[in-house]
Amino acid sequence: MFISVFEVFKHGIGPSSSHTMGPMVAAERFLDDLRGAAEPIPGGGAPASVRVSLHGSLAFTGKGHATDRAVMLGLLGQRPDTMDPDAADDMLAALAESRTLDLPDLPPLAFDPAQDLVFDYGPALPHHPNGMIFRAFDKRGNPHQTQTYYSVGGGFVMTETELLAERESKERGVALHDAKAGRSYPYPFGTAREMLEMGAAAKLSIAQMKRANEVAGGVADLDARLDELALAMNGCIDRGLNQEGILPGGLKVRRRAKAIRDKLEAERFSNRQSPHVANEWMGVYAMAVNEENAAGGRVVTAPTNGAAGTVPAVLRYWQDHCDGLSDDARRDFLLTAAAIGGIIKANASISGAEVGCQGEVGSAAAMAAAGLCAAMGGSNAQIENAAEIALEHHLGMTCDPAGGLVQVPCIERNALGAIKAVSAAALALRGDGTHFMPLDNCVEVMRQTGQDMSTKYKETSTGGIAVNLPEC
Repeated sequence: MFISVFEVFKHGIGPSSSHTMGPMVAAERFLDDLRGAAEPIPGGGAPASVRVSLHGSLAFTGKGHATDRAVMLGLLGQRPDTMDPDAADDMLAALAESRTLDLPDLPPLAFDPAQDLVFDYGPALPHHPNGMIFRAFDKRGNPHQTQTYYSVGGGFVMTETELLAERESKERGVALHDAKAGRSYPYPFGTAREMLEMGAAAKLSIAQMKRANEVAGGVADLDARLDELALAMNGCIDRGLNQEGILPGGLKVRRRAKAIRDKLEAERFSNRQSPHVANEWMGVYAMAVNEENAAGGRVVTAPTNGAAGTVPAVLRYWQDHCDGLSDDARRDFLLTAAAIGGIIKANASISGAEVGCQGEVGSAAAMAAAGLCAAMGGSNAQIENAAEIALEHHLGMTCDPAGGLVQVPCIERNALGAIKAVSAAALALRGDGTHFMPLDNCVEVMRQTGQDMSTKYKETSTGGIAVNLPEC
């Protein structure tokens, strides 16, 4: 099984990898289909208009997650990793006025945002809570192209055919995307148990095995790209620490990271500094990222946007408040964290709409705990233990965002996830890696819990915190 570190950690924009980045990518893929990447429906003429429907969680929380904006920006040819968030409003205003998509290598396509983008609040599509259907028609209204996409978390997007094929491949124990690429990887672990067994046999760390897989997968300039990822994470923290004001969306949530950072700086080296100040720094780093995410700024999925603050916060905490920082150790942190994230995604889910926030902040905390444990010299067994401790103590966590916005409780939840991650790494490092509950079993518990969890608590904003707000 191979999921690249650069698939787990993606450059993108807020507020959501599944509800913002995924739909934008789906729109881009549909445009490619219209340009000839897919066969048109027989009998239809050239494409002349486009319509999109959003289903399940994408409908129920799409407004708060800016899913409609993301779809429109994607249809305008924008990508989450390259678009300028500051230019979005002008592009959308122009589209609302022209009601036409003028794109390279395509005829003008009629698209009225008020009529052709539908939030369907009926039953979700059958294979995943985050479903959307793109349709194109010719001038006479005959269907030209139809495609169903699922945004499965972390910015990953699959067609219905791809999703069903992946599920079949999992049942057969085959990594579909590895087989499709025609590649073999030196350490193709798909579970934590396989990871530990391969590491013991080869006498290699998790990071070393992950590095070998990345190289075999064709990743060029691995160290430079890892360094750039860390730089982007730190840059997001720095931006968040220097912003003030009210976050968009209507909840009137105030940014707090800068004010908290200013107070911590003022108390530094004074008698007013509390013994638990390290937790406060971790919290403010995570909040800075998630406030940027909530504002639609540029972030790195880790492994999702709703959980984008936990891994960067732990990395920054270790960088600024602990000894032992080196370029190699920072790269090992990211490689190890990505290995754990890949295992969780392959065997359960990182989608809040599928398994609740245990799959988002819970996964992020497990990744951060493993990364920190590796960077601090932990053995493979200790790293697996750290990841399991962090994930175990997020089991059952719901995804119930107020107003469908990635703000309450999401911002603070990342801060607590970072603190749990460091505590989990510290606890694992005090032992020898021997523990009762293997990580694989914990991941399976998360999957089963998510399967049994009511849809009210899986990113639909129809239960929990989302419906127990104070009267305004």
